[in-house]
Order: sequence, then structure tokens, then C-alpha cells
Amino acid sequence: MAKKPRTPQASGAKRTLSIDVGGSGVKAMILDGSGTPLSDRVRIKTPHPATPRAILKVVRKLAKALGPFDRVSVGFPGVVHQGVVATAPNLDRAWRGYNLADALETQLRKPVRVANDADVQGLGAIRGRGVELVLTLGTGMGSALFIDGTLVPNLELAHHPFRRGDTYEEHLGNAALKKVGKKEWNKRLGKAINTLDHLFNYEELYLGGGNGKKVTLALPANVTIIPNVVGLLGGIALWRD
Repeated sequence: MAKKPRTPQASGAKRTLSIDVGGSGVKAMILDGSGTPLSDRVRIKTPHPATPRAILKVVRKLAKALGPFDRVSVGFPGVVHQGVVATAPNLDRAWRGYNLADALETQLRKPVRVANDADVQGLGAIRGRGVELVLTLGTGMGSALFIDGTLVPNLELAHHPFRRGDTYEEHLGNAALKKVGKKEWNKRLGKAINTLDHLFNYEELYLGGGNGKKVTLALPANVTIIPNVVGLLGGIALWRD
């Protein structure tokens, strides 16, 4: 786990425990009512196999380490419908059909909202003008699409064909990075950016995720690298009704 968090500041607003579940690590942070961090980011390595039981155990440890909170936001690496996991391609097959929101509400005794992790990261990054696309580069590849600030939920671009019959994730996921090296991986990313620009005609593309820091190619003016912590900061948006 990361260093011990700072003592949270006093706040009259509700405190949100924001969780980001990833293929390599589960991260957490406490946010105030405006989305400002009240704690450091803490992280525990994702257990393998990454079953629901194993992940919930990690979330309980993180929650205990960070102290009191009033509600919970979770970014999850897969398709999520009303708190129920439909897909989790980089975790365990046991997730399919699992009601993550209900399970966490039972264990943490707080209200919980769950969304796709790329959607949550996008909510923390977008400007809310025109077409904005988010790609998260990590164990797999996540994606999120926004139109004038409105989310098009559960866009699974990663599993669509990209080149030579392989998907975006097969070309840009962490396994591909390790196999072909950073130089070739960046070349592939550049081709993907060009393809997606012509497909979506976006005003802005945001590149996030743990491998965002490994992007070395010259980026177009409308492409921005965002820090991985945005995946936690965006959790406050799940409570903006």
C-alpha cells in the first residue's frame, strides 16, 4: 500500500470514497463535496485471481485506511449496468452478472454508485464542449465518449477491430507494450489516434491510464495526456444528480 494518507480536513459536505479498480492496482481517495482530495491516493496491488471476493477484500482495506466517508464511487474496468457488472475482460469470469453496487453497500454500509472506469476518468477530465473522447491505456484499453458533457455510457472501443484483424486492446494493451516495446507501441498509438480522429471528429482526445506516462510521440494540439489520478477525481461526478 502507498504511504499513509494525510488526516482529512474538516468538511461540512458529504465525503466520497472514490475507488478505481484496475487490472494491476486498486486505488482509493477521499473527496470532499466539490471533488477536492481530502486524502492522499492509496493503492493495493490487484489480487490474482481478481475475483469479486478478492477485490471486495481489497476495497475494505482501503476504506479502513482512509477513514470516515458518507458514500462511495467506483470506477470498474468493464461494462456496468445500474451497478451490475456485464463484462470484466481483464479480471475474472466470476464478475459477469455480479451486483457490485449491492455487495459494497452491504459491506461498507454506505450508498454506492458504480460506472465504467474510463467513463469515470472522462467525467474528471472533460470540458463539456462538443465531442470529447477518452482513452485509458493500462492493462487493457478503456474508452469513453462525451457529447457536450453528456456521457455515451459503456463505449467498448477496445474490443473493436483496429489493424490486421486485431483489436485496439490487442495492439495497445499492456501485453502488447511489453511484447513490442515502447517505440513500436507509440507508433501504434499514433495510428490509432489518426483513425479515431477521422471516426469521431472529436474536439479533444484525452489519454489517461497507467501507461499514459509512456506516451512519447508528438501529439496533435487537440490531444491531452491526463494523470491517472483523474480516475479517482472523476468519482465525484457520479453523485451530481
